[in-house]
Amino acid sequence: MAEKTTIVVTQIGSPIGRQGDQRATLIGLGLNKLNRTRELEDTPSVRGMINKVRHLVRVEEAS
Repeated sequence: MAEKTTIVVTQIGSPIGRQGDQRATLIGLGLNKLNRTRELEDTPSVRGMINKVRHLVRVEEAS
């Protein structure tokens, strides 16, 4: 069975003044405060959400 890969997503930008769907996307990723970090499964849906708010987050490969 293949091991699931994960990525570490950290919020580096504020959603203040952004469109409502971008704030909702951050909440969907489990981020709602600056410098909050989440380890998420690397799936196409998560990658799509990250792409939508790529200017507000930093993505790293989990070790």
